[in-house]
Amino acid sequence: MASSDKSFALRRLHSLLGVIPLGVFLIQHLVINHFAVAGPESFNKASDFMWNLPFKIALETLVIYLPILFHAIYGIFIAFTAKNNVQRYSTFRNWMFLLQRITGVIAFIFIAVHVWQTRVQAALGHHINYDMMADLFSNPITLILYVVGIVSVIFHFANGLWSFAVSWGITQSQKSQNAMAYVSLVVFIVVTFIGLRALFAFV
Repeated sequence: MASSDKSFALRRLHSLLGVIPLGVFLIQHLVINHFAVAGPESFNKASDFMWNLPFKIALETLVIYLPILFHAIYGIFIAFTAKNNVQRYSTFRNWMFLLQRITGVIAFIFIAVHVWQTRVQAALGHHINYDMMADLFSNPITLILYVVGIVSVIFHFANGLWSFAVSWGITQSQKSQNAMAYVSLVVFIVVTFIGLRALFAFV
């Protein structure tokens, strides 16, 4: 019983961190990148503003890195221990369950690569600006991988909103859960539009 309660609590925490702060950070990050649509100068100003925030390292550690590590590690555990039964029960929610696990693994790999190509390079003395990102995406393979990565991260977040609402008792009836599925779809479409528009602004 204690093990079951612990597992339930961990899953609720995992779900919560996926929305707050990670989901909020995802949207904020994509909005900052979207400044590239207005041109290099606009993006550089937004990037410099974020880079020069006070207590940046402490904020990044507490709000981004530690929550991502917990969410990713526990999420990988869930992904590889979950019993996917789409072959026996090919329902919409079972497919969403499977896709949530697949996109979680893709997101984990993509975020690690993205942090290496941006945050780590900045720590090594490379300035993050429009030219740096444009040079990165000049490689068509990198561009395609970023499209896959961004869409996977956003799907994982948007579909995770449905799971979050169920886990925290926000949507208890079938009707409210169906409505939340549509909300998640709208979030996925809108945020994907912002993310891909920002990405192709560097091309």
